[in-house]
Amino acid sequence: MSPSSFAGCDGARYNGSGSTNVKPGKIVTLTNTDITDLRGQVQHHLARRNLAGAQQACLNALTTDRANSEAHYLLGIVSAELGKFVNAAEFIEKAITLDDSQAHYHAHLARCLSLLNRDTEAQTAVDRAIKLDPPDPLTLDTIGVVCSRLGDHDRAIDVFRRAAAKQPTNPGFQFNLGSSLKFLGAFDEAEDAYESAIAANPKLYKVHSALAHLRRQTPERNHIDRLEGLLKTVGENVNGELYLRHSLAKEYDDTGHHDKAFEHLSAGNRRRRRTLNYDIEYDRKLFECVEALFSEDAIRSARPGHRTKEPIFIVGMPRTGTTLTERILTSHSCVFSAGELKNFSLSLKRASGSRSNVVLDTETLRQGMEVDFESLGKSYLDSTRPATGHTPHFTDKLPFNFLYIGFIHLALPDAKIICLRRNPLDTCLSNFRQLFDVNFSYYNYAYDIMETGRYYVLFHRLMEHWQRVLPGKVLEVQYEKIVADQASESRRIVEHCGLEWEEACLAFEKNAAAVATASSVQVRERIYTTAVERWRRYEAQLQPLRDMLESENMPID
Repeated sequence: MSPSSFAGCDGARYNGSGSTNVKPGKIVTLTNTDITDLRGQVQHHLARRNLAGAQQACLNALTTDRANSEAHYLLGIVSAELGKFVNAAEFIEKAITLDDSQAHYHAHLARCLSLLNRDTEAQTAVDRAIKLDPPDPLTLDTIGVVCSRLGDHDRAIDVFRRAAAKQPTNPGFQFNLGSSLKFLGAFDEAEDAYESAIAANPKLYKVHSALAHLRRQTPERNHIDRLEGLLKTVGENVNGELYLRHSLAKEYDDTGHHDKAFEHLSAGNRRRRRTLNYDIEYDRKLFECVEALFSEDAIRSARPGHRTKEPIFIVGMPRTGTTLTERILTSHSCVFSAGELKNFSLSLKRASGSRSNVVLDTETLRQGMEVDFESLGKSYLDSTRPATGHTPHFTDKLPFNFLYIGFIHLALPDAKIICLRRNPLDTCLSNFRQLFDVNFSYYNYAYDIMETGRYYVLFHRLMEHWQRVLPGKVLEVQYEKIVADQASESRRIVEHCGLEWEEACLAFEKNAAAVATASSVQVRERIYTTAVERWRRYEAQLQPLRDMLESENMPID
């Protein structure tokens, strides 16, 4: 049900545009008791996912007192729960115009703005919230989440610590603290925070996954017994089972029990896959549309975009060395790590004017060919501020930007693009083993090993297409070659980006910058070879995948 279908009391109605139409009448000011009662009603409805009831309570209050800041704020919270972040920001901004002294208003405005990728405004809202010195831990936690999204992990840790100190048995606060500590490489402290979260709530299953991946487990030191015990009680919680089985797979793999590891991976992924409305044919049509749109003639006839050498895009299938390559580059004094940005895809979506409810589909691709590419390039660059702009270059390491290489070339013709490649079997296995964001549909192929293989084939052929129509544009780097000859490959990467060589690029493990990706632990270590040909541990289980890849003429060895 859409927000616009919720009718208000006495003619009050939320029209879905960030404003309310309230029937004129006698207006009185709500008392403190009224406001406390309103908060209780909204919390009651939200706890039961009765969003219509929560919205109705806010509208009733606004019918009585149109200038009540708390009613506008709570209506913003309800809108955010509905995923209507534009509307939510507008309601909370209205609350702030009525009363700008409430830290939680600014904190939740910052959250909405951050989710809308309006990072400069989000940063301003965070600064205001912190200046008001919020006393309650929930507001502090909200501020920390926004700081983390903005890449300010030092500040995030500070406010997460304050939230956890005020409420040490809140597992969510401890989990968020642990995650930020992990991003900055403080693994012992992160482990303590994760264990505190588990002690408070053993059934916050995602914490177990984070803990399992925090270090290499050993036969003497692991969490296998605890995980196996929890698995017996997980019941119908599909995502809970997914987290636990991936944790067990990681720990069994670390301790040499590869058959058990693959059994848990397969069981967890299979159950999750049954809940998804995913069809590999949707992705096939998407890839085919990209190839059809970006012919040599189409590229040649397009007007060039925004001239800047700032961005360096690092793309490729996930788990193929993209983070390693980013760390090599961002160890250079002229390069800043901006992380995995969704900014380019969102900038294209807005510019295209497509009305579909997904960021990338064939409608958006086709309409994207009609945009002003100079404006697209500039809007992308502007959207990365204030994080970027203080060094000559920054890296954008969202792997799936390989789908946007044509648009990137047209919008940012001077940008450098690097694509990571890895042995197909290792690529597919690593994707199947990785527990990605369960709310990010781009990863839905990874819950089935054969679908992962078919997705890899689509990726491989698209990269061949880019090499044909944009010769020399994309530097392809083989992960195995970086491992075998770090110095030569690092120099090749740095040279491609037009940079002078710096020896620091060979010591990427000393790079103190935060790493908010699945490789945040591994890239704190020197290059190791144990991930090369990992697929051989699972050779029997992967034989059907190998047969399929060979039938598609994929280079296996």
